[in-house]
Amino acid sequence: MDATVRTLADELAWATASLAEVGIDTARLDAELLMAHLRGGDRARLILDADVRADGDLRTRYLALVARRAGHEPIAYITAKQGFRHLELAVDPRVLIPRPETELLVEVGLELPAGARVVDVGTGSGAIALALKQERPDLAVTGLELSEAALALARHNAARLRLEVAFSASDLLDDGDYDAVLANLPYITDGEPLPPSVAAFEPARALYGGPDGLRVIRALCAQLADRPGVGAVALEIGATQGEAVAGFLTAAGFGAVEVRTDLAGLDRVVIGRRTR
Repeated sequence: MDATVRTLADELAWATASLAEVGIDTARLDAELLMAHLRGGDRARLILDADVRADGDLRTRYLALVARRAGHEPIAYITAKQGFRHLELAVDPRVLIPRPETELLVEVGLELPAGARVVDVGTGSGAIALALKQERPDLAVTGLELSEAALALARHNAARLRLEVAFSASDLLDDGDYDAVLANLPYITDGEPLPPSVAAFEPARALYGGPDGLRVIRALCAQLADRPGVGAVALEIGATQGEAVAGFLTAAGFGAVEVRTDLAGLDRVVIGRRTR
């Protein structure tokens, strides 16, 4: 980096150009997020401090972070945090980075009756379970996860946020009694090309769902067929999987099934409700 670059504005301009050069579409945003992270403030403060001199220590640390992002490492892993609804979650490569579209599952959970027992299957960072508990403290919320490493992070998030969610190790459903099931399980087809920031950094076990992408979802739906006490289920899906997953839920005994779209208009969540 040019030794004459000394202000925050100069550093941001350099970082933006460097990231754009390697194909980062959100180069300016990412440059600002990394600088705000280092300075312990928000992006708005960078405008006010544009002419502040960037000392040598800041420049050295910023260079290291920009280099990581230039290698397509996700911002969330570099900063070790990700916003999800009203929460800021700790995240790292043990877990999938929570996406905005997954908030649809929380919205389904918000529709549940008071005191419902809800389980988030494949909880990862605990995003769905914790957001639901934060917004609906009356619900009894459990998070289940196969990965012990991911569970450790989910429990860390719960303790830091002071939210009472029970996290347990389980391969899909355990033997608990639940009124509703929410799940963002792997649904990407094996071998499907993904952006470098996803393919090279996020856990493959949380992404890929077999030759048709539905191996894990199919297994959960088979479990639900033997759980008549579960009155409602909501599953995140890929944009072309709505019809297939709706069929799984119908076969599992859910008489009312609907598919909801995300903000892009793509099929994103399949909801099943038992009709008694």
